[in-house]
This record gives sequence, structure tokens and C-alpha cells, in this order.
Amino acid sequence: MTPPAGADAAVRHLSAPPPGALLGSHYEHCFGCGAAQAHGLHLEVRAGEGVDVTAEFTVRAVHQGAPGLAHGGVLSTALDETMGSLGWLMHTVMVTGRLETDFVRPVPLGTVLHLGAEVTAVDGRKVFTSAAGRIGAPDGPVALRAQALFIKVNVEHFTEHGRDEEIKTAMADPDQVRRARAFEVNP
Repeated sequence: MTPPAGADAAVRHLSAPPPGALLGSHYEHCFGCGAAQAHGLHLEVRAGEGVDVTAEFTVRAVHQGAPGLAHGGVLSTALDETMGSLGWLMHTVMVTGRLETDFVRPVPLGTVLHLGAEVTAVDGRKVFTSAAGRIGAPDGPVALRAQALFIKVNVEHFTEHGRDEEIKTAMADPDQVRRARAFEVNP
């Protein structure tokens, strides 16, 4: 996924969380970042210095594919969630349009995977990102890499396409309403 010639560099929003800040879950029932998902990834993503983030993910038995190893789809999900968190830094709501993952080495159960992601370019509604997962340390061996194309959307994307029950639950949460309102402002 190569950005087109003339694509813009990503710009960190003036109201973006400071470097090192925990970004928090966008929805408590999200499989990637939600605390209410018993078998979820429980990712805690932190803001980086630029338009980049870091996270850690401990591979548990419920994330298993082959015996003793992480499921590839779960690993892709971890990178997708990490890259999706980049929207917090640009003050934009975005959804995955395309995701490509390269699996470099197996990831055993019990591994702490260190994830890093950044925005590589922006072209209109398209946000180009890349990420990597490293075993054991931020500078450990690369286990997987990904590139993704995200598409900027309005909050209505979720209210129009989500199930009413979950939309009502999310909108009853004052933190969710506050987050949604924060993104209604045109960056």
C-alpha cells in the first residue's frame, strides 16, 4: 500500500494526548481494547512523540491457533487495533479499509508482543499506516509487520450501521458521549 504521489504528511492534532499518555478504550466491549471482553486482547495503547503509538500484548491460551502458538488472525487484529488508535492523535474517526500482514516468525503463548504503529501519509479521507510486532522487547526480533489503509468517517458511520442495542449502551456511557463529541469538531 503505497500512498499516492503528493500525499500529505500526518499532522498531530493540537489537542492530541501528550506523548506517553494512555489512549484508553474507544468502547469497553471492543475485542481489541475493551476491558469487558473476557477473551479480548486488552490492548493499552500509548501516544508516541509524533503520529505514532506503542502497545503491548500478552499472548494468552485463548489466543492460540496452532498448539502453543498465537493465531495469525489474532496477531493481525492486534496490529489493526494499534494502527486504528492513531486516529486519536489526529482527532479523526477512521475505519480499516484494507489490511496486509506479513508473518515473519511464530509467536509462542506467553509472549509479550511489543507493538508500534505510525501514520505514513494522508490523502484526503485515506490514512496510510504501518506497524510491527516485536517479541519480548521494543527492540526485540520482528514477529510480524502490517500496512493498512484507513478511511476517515463521521461518528454517524457507527450509529447508522451498528446494532441499536449496542449503540444505546455506548451512548448511555458519559465517557463515550464525551469521546464522540470530541471528534465532531473539524480538526
